Amino acid sequence: MSTILLALPSKGRIQEEAIAVFDRVGLTISRPGGARSYLGAMAGMPDVTVRFLSASEIARELIRGSIDLGITGEDLIHETAEAGPAQVAVARRLGFGRADAVVAVPDSWIDVTTMEDLSDVAADFRARHGRWLRVATKFVNLTRRHFARHGIAEYRIVESLGATEAAPASGAADLVVDITSTGSTLKANGLRVLENGVMLQSEALLLVARNAPWTPEKRSTLNRLLAPLGAEPFE
Repeated sequence: MSTILLALPSKGRIQEEAIAVFDRVGLTISRPGGARSYLGAMAGMPDVTVRFLSASEIARELIRGSIDLGITGEDLIHETAEAGPAQVAVARRLGFGRADAVVAVPDSWIDVTTMEDLSDVAADFRARHGRWLRVATKFVNLTRRHFARHGIAEYRIVESLGATEAAPASGAADLVVDITSTGSTLKANGLRVLENGVMLQSEALLLVARNAPWTPEKRSTLNRLLAPLGAEPFE
């Protein structure tokens, strides 16, 4: 079977820009079932089936190999699984959806400007306050890996379900790990990014699943799709 399963974001600006990537090279994507349909088709490529999923689902299914090709954020590939980046091949960086995953602390922490300063704070925070340092984030795995690289172990993650940047002001956490494009929302909430607190510079990527069941015929179909996009062939 040579059919390629392509997953695109199901809503928002990132969906529009993802569809435009293909439109610009004449690979027009349609939704025969209407705007709310989760299935689509690509003009001139009957061997390509399009599915519309959330960006986080696309990251997860690419890593599993249950979809062949997809567009999602680089941050989600890193967050979904530690080995996530090794399970996908970057066919093309797309230049939109840019954002940084950052560590941000309250402006009032005037002596904390680097991750090394934060390490010092974390080490004696429990002795001073009787509890662990609390970090609000939706990016649990990214946070754990970044903090471990800087030797920080004395903290507790508070998983954020709402507006992460509001957690310190509400008393739910002491600092945050969040995704930001301009930093303006963090600044508006009295937070600043540490000097070496950028964990990942993310953007939207066109990705190929290494774990998908690749046959010679399917690989040929994929490369016919990638060629007009200016992407490297998948070997």
